[in-house]
Formats: sequence, structure tokens, C-alpha cells
Amino acid sequence: MIILALNCGSSSVKFKLYKSGERKSLTSGEVERIGISGSFLSFAISGKEVKKEFECHDHRAALKSIIEVLTDRQYGILGDLSQIAAVGHRVVHGGEKFKSSVMINNEVLAAIKEVQDLAPLHNPPNIMGIEAAKEVLPDIPHVAVFDTAFHQTMPEQAYLYAVPYEWYGMYGVRRYGFHGTSHLYVSRRAAALLGKTPLEANLITMHIGNGVSAAAIKGGISVDTTMGLTPLEGAVMGTRCGDLDPSIILFMIEKEGFYVEELEKILNKKSGLLGITGKFMDRRDVDKAADDGDHRAKLAQQIEAYRLRKYIGAYSAALGRVDAIVFTAGGGERNIRLRERVLSGLENIGIVLDAKRNAAANTREKESLITTDDSPVKVYVIPTDEELVFIEDVIAILEGRYETHTHFTYSFEDPKYKRKAE
Repeated sequence: MIILALNCGSSSVKFKLYKSGERKSLTSGEVERIGISGSFLSFAISGKEVKKEFECHDHRAALKSIIEVLTDRQYGILGDLSQIAAVGHRVVHGGEKFKSSVMINNEVLAAIKEVQDLAPLHNPPNIMGIEAAKEVLPDIPHVAVFDTAFHQTMPEQAYLYAVPYEWYGMYGVRRYGFHGTSHLYVSRRAAALLGKTPLEANLITMHIGNGVSAAAIKGGISVDTTMGLTPLEGAVMGTRCGDLDPSIILFMIEKEGFYVEELEKILNKKSGLLGITGKFMDRRDVDKAADDGDHRAKLAQQIEAYRLRKYIGAYSAALGRVDAIVFTAGGGERNIRLRERVLSGLENIGIVLDAKRNAAANTREKESLITTDDSPVKVYVIPTDEELVFIEDVIAILEGRYETHTHFTYSFEDPKYKRKAE
């Protein structure tokens, strides 16, 4: 059985083609910098990395390029598209309706569209990916895997806001949380690395990509997370502001006469690292500018790290005991100096960084410990594998044995599990 996993993010599309019977990845890759100059598709085939540069204006173009690669005779990955048994789709926001992965039908797709205004950078490309994939592969099952599902375990005290309670009842105004499949994967892997079961581990997981979120995970379930009603709340992100005083919005409406649509665009697409620097949303560009002496780029680095460091403190208090902290996603896995800035000065709460280990952890393939052996709180860099979560959910649904994540055991929870690239 061959499964295609699609993970359509705000500026990227990750994909993995997986052969379930052999527990083997046929290929995986990513289209990066969608809508940005210098976009490209990279994928692995026969142990080699292939990179194809092209102008990618939107997610439909990205999906088209992926399908072309999968069926290209030069690479010999697939003879034709009929070999694909099912497609798993990442969907960022499922509201309160979806607490687990589900087969996509017309009603499910309509429900996803109903909440797309809550995730304006993500649900539209997720929907675009679903619709485009169903056009190309109309006769096979498509499954939605929701970012919000993992965080449905949060208690009321964590997910409710101190606004009129009626807003929750009438409109579903509450904290939902996102990056759920990533937090699920790395938390289960961290528990295994600690020699614990998920039920025994207290963790702070930090997904740092273009979007950024941290989660407090107690006994294998999410008890708090930084993103809220939408993916706009929380940490400083590539183009999103994260936490801010709500009165700033009212103040700027009075000063500039902004309409709702203008403010939505500013807060989601013109803030964060881009807003501070005025130029850059990609950390690689920010870091280069900072190295060249750009003051605002340096300031963006400091603000981002400071916010993340505060969340480590807050979640340490919320959990009471922290066994480990996990960095994941592009920035978390590859940005050595970002991790150093975030963890600097946290020895008082049991985090002792090993500079050499941190410098060596610069890959998306290997799981690494970056604290000293005697550090009371361990810190790991764990490459996320959201696509594997998708694939295992899809296969379990097709085979009729799927349960919600609180009762489902994944293959990567096994202490003997090894990533193929290791």
C-alpha cells in the first residue's frame, strides 16, 4: 500500500511517499519559498538529494511539480498515479468539531472551509491541496489530519479566554493550538529517548518554523500551548506578530483608519520577523543581515529568543516538573545560534547547554542531545516527522483500527525505532 502525505504550510509543501507493507519511504521532499523569489523543490531518491529550482507562485503550482516528479520516468518513483492507495492531508484548523483524523467527504470539506478564517495563512492552502489532489486522484480515499486535534486535551483553564463567556458558546472563541502532529511526534520520540513511556514524561516542545508554537505536555497529552484561537497568538514568527496588547489594534484603527482586512493582513503577513526587520521573514536572511551589522535584524533575533525563553519559564511552572525540552522544525533543528540565545542563562531552572553538542546538531536527520550529561533538564533537537503521523493515521483508518491519539500507539514510540537516515 502506497500512501502520499501532503503537508501544505504557509510558504512550503512537504510530501512523503510511503510504502506501508515494507515500512519504507519511497521518497520525501519539500517545495520551499512558495511565493518568494528563489523557490525550489528538493527530494530524496536512491540516497541522493535532488534539487529543482523553479518559480512557484502558489500551492497549486507546488502540488503540480510534486506530481510531475513522482511520475517522472527519469526518477522511477511511480509507474503511474494509480499506485497511490490514499492521500493524507494536513489541515491546520478543525475547530472543536474534529478531535481526530477523519476520512474526507463533502461534509468534512465543507466543515473545514467553515473555519478557514481562523487560520487564514494555512487552511486556504490546505483546502487548495485537498481540492487539487482530489482532482488528480479522484477515486482513492483522502484523509484529513488536524493540527488542532492533539491539543483538544487542554483543560478549560488553559483554553478559555477571560472574555465574555457567551463568546465561547456562540462563536467557539477559545484556544485551539496548532502544529499538533509535530508536537505529538517529537513528544513521543523524546519520551522514548528518556527511557520513559509517554504517560511518564513532562515535556516542553518548541516547533520553530515560519510559524512557531510551544506546547506543555504532561503525561503524554497537551495541557497548554502558545497559539490560540488562530495561529496568530504566541511567539514571534516569520510574518505573524504573536502576543500583543489588544489595545494596539484599537489604537491603530484610530490613528490609521484600518479596515479589518487590512489589519488581518498586517498582523498575519507583515509582522513578526518581517515587521521588525522591514525586509526579512526567513531566519537565514535575518541572520545574514545581523552578521552584516543590521541593527533591526539583531533586534529581531533578540526579541524572538526572549519571547521563547519566557515561554520555557511559564511552562516549567505550569508542568511543575520538566524532563526535557525539544527543539524541532526548520529553525529549531538547524539554527544553532537561535537555540543558544533561547537557552542562555537558564541554568537556574536546570538547563545546562553543551556548546559543542549544540554546534554539532545542525541536521534535519539526526536526533541529538544538546545539554551536558549532568543537566537536570535534558534538551533535544528532534527532527519532526509530521508526515509519518499522517501516514500511520491514514493506514489505521483504512484498516479500521484507528483511535484518537490518547489511545493510539505509533511505531515511533518504540525505544528501538530509528529514523531511516540515521
